[in-house]
Amino acid sequence: MKSFALAALVALAPVAALAGDTPAPEGAAVYFVNLSDGDTVSTPVTIIFGLEGMGVAPAGTENAKTGHHHLLLNRPPLGEGPDGAEELLYGLPADDNHIHFGGGQTQVTLDLPAGTHTMQLVLGDMNHVPHDPPIMTEVITVTVE
Repeated sequence: MKSFALAALVALAPVAALAGDTPAPEGAAVYFVNLSDGDTVSTPVTIIFGLEGMGVAPAGTENAKTGHHHLLLNRPPLGEGPDGAEELLYGLPADDNHIHFGGGQTQVTLDLPAGTHTMQLVLGDMNHVPHDPPIMTEVITVTVE
């Protein structure tokens, strides 16, 4: 029953309305420093994260206007897919498709297999929950040769 009610809520509400309760400063933005949609790269792939209007702090750090990076890899955009509403309300899971940088890291080097990969950056608060409204990039697609 909980899943049905949550799915109904997602269908009726925009993503921003479902975000966590940590406020996002106006104008805050996260971005890929060295990658753009449609890029062709070779492995290993270094991904550098950029952030405007906020600071980076490790997970668990309670500081206003801070957060830490999450890389959503090869999955639907934030808030979409089978667990989309839960991740907006309760936090992002940690698995192969949700890579956490809770230490405050601002880049990563990944060994990605050849092929097409989707990526999205999402800033999380001290508890890995997206801000309100979510601070995230559009999904980009890169091809690894």
